[in-house]
Amino acid sequence: MRLDKFLKVSRLIKRRTVANEACDAGRVLVNDKAAKASVQVKVGDTIEIQFGSRNVKVEVLDVKETVKKEDVEKLYRYL
Repeated sequence: MRLDKFLKVSRLIKRRTVANEACDAGRVLVNDKAAKASVQVKVGDTIEIQFGSRNVKVEVLDVKETVKKEDVEKLYRYL
C-alpha cells in the first residue's frame, strides 16, 4: 500500500493530501530514510512523522485498505 494512503487509513494523518504534502516536505521517514508518498509500506516497517516540534514513530503491524475507527490501533504500535 502507498505510504500516503496508509497514513490516511491508519488515521495518523487525517487527509491524504496532507499526507502527500508532508512526504513532499521530507517530514516522513520510512525505515530512517526520507520517503515519497508512493513508497510501498509493508508489515514491519517503521514510520516516523515530524509534526512541528514533536515526532511520532510507529511500527506497521498490518496493512488493510479499509479499517473501522475502533480497529485502527491494530494497524500500528507506537515506539
